[in-house]
Amino acid sequence: MSFISRIIKLVVVVGFIVFILVYLQYWMENKQYIFNKEDVAKLAKQYAGQDHEQAFTKVVVELRRRYPGHILPDEDLQWVFVNAGGWMGSMCLLHASLTEYVLLFGTAVDTSGHSGRYWAEISDTIISGTFRQWKEGTTKSEVYYPGDTIVHKIGEATSVQWSAGTWMVEYGRGFIPSTLGFALADTIFSTQDFLTLFYIVRVYMKALLLEANTFLIEAGVF
Repeated sequence: MSFISRIIKLVVVVGFIVFILVYLQYWMENKQYIFNKEDVAKLAKQYAGQDHEQAFTKVVVELRRRYPGHILPDEDLQWVFVNAGGWMGSMCLLHASLTEYVLLFGTAVDTSGHSGRYWAEISDTIISGTFRQWKEGTTKSEVYYPGDTIVHKIGEATSVQWSAGTWMVEYGRGFIPSTLGFALADTIFSTQDFLTLFYIVRVYMKALLLEANTFLIEAGVF
């Protein structure tokens, strides 16, 4: 194969990838989403300062009422460890699709590390504890308390720190599969806790199947 032919093929491949990325960005900016980040934050803020387990129960009940068919049933709710960016926490996934997710998140011990840099916007509303964030390009950190909402925009990277007993409600919007590399890397290459990896993949698949089923019901297929 000649040098010119290889260059042409490379240009075609790069052009195709760029086209796909631009299309995905356009699609995400213009599609209709199920959840509204302000609504999720407002709901969580109502229970800020309360016992986090009781608050989470109320949040789940209210989300099921507002978004029927989009929140996993109780039998599929599971607290799963998450190791990423050097920190360790635990999450309980409530909803997930290719472009959105809602989950409960927190830690029972002090932990800190890198936030990750995503093709998704993530907002967290604190129920209990404190969260410290050090933004890229700055020399000072900020501390957030129960009732506060922290928004991590697309492409941002920060240093993050949770005090023991910090629990929050998290909503993410964007190309959710792009977050999985960071979310799973420590589990795969560091802790090698493959049972946790199985739990994470399983609950994400259950959430996708729930969304597919709800879509087909709403479309009148079933």
